[in-house]
Formats: sequence, structure tokens, C-alpha cells
Amino acid sequence: MAAFIKAVNAKIRSNPTVSYFCSTHFWGPASNFGIPIAAVMDTQKSPELISGTMTGALTIYSATFMRYSLAVTPKNYLLFACHFINCGSQLTQGYRWIQYHKWGGREESLKVQAESGLVGAVGRVEMEAKALADKAKGVVDK
Repeated sequence: MAAFIKAVNAKIRSNPTVSYFCSTHFWGPASNFGIPIAAVMDTQKSPELISGTMTGALTIYSATFMRYSLAVTPKNYLLFACHFINCGSQLTQGYRWIQYHKWGGREESLKVQAESGLVGAVGRVEMEAKALADKAKGVVDK
């Protein structure tokens, strides 16, 4: 059995492309791509949900591993791309967090919500008043 495994491994390692796809240089970054995909998708969510501490930690983590991916031999460009995307999306999330929590975004959001709620309430009252007026007009016309 050991000879069979050794033969299969030798066959895999003889082809550079197959060898790459069967290595940790490929599968490490490929499995790690879930983090930047989630971070990019999170840019569409409310900035109220962003954790500033976690965003900062993930930015430092990504920057560290971007450096590491170029320090190893051979250079791992797939790992670099994964962490480059993650670092960019975490910086975007960090900007959104600062803008919302420190630069007045929360107050602006609450103001817009209050105004839209007020307009909605006034609109509902107007519609109900119009319906009642139409109903009263129908009763008077009889």
C-alpha cells in the first residue's frame, strides 16, 4: 500500500500544474478566500453592524499575511491576492465605521429616519382623512 501511495505522489509531483493544485500553496489561500468574500458582501450592510475592533484586527492580520506571502519561497501570489482583497475591504469597512460612529453618520441616519417616519405618518393621516371625507360625502349625497 505504501508503494502505491508513493507512486501516486510521484505521479502528482511530476506534473507542475497538478502538483500546484495539490499543494498547500493553493488550498491554503483558496480556503481562506471566504474571509474577503464575506468582507466584500458586508459592505452592503448597515454600518451600524460593523465592529471597529474586529475590523482593525482583520486589517492588521491581512497586511501581515500579505507580507508573509511574498517572504516565503516560492512566493505565494494567490495568498497575496486573498489578503490584498481582504485588506482593502477591511479598510473600506473601517472607513464606514469611522464615518458612522465618529463623523456624524449615525446622527444623519437617525435624522433621515425620523423625517421619513414623519412624512409616512402624515401621509397615512392624509389618506385616512381623505377616505373619511369621501365616505362622509357619499353619506351626505344619499
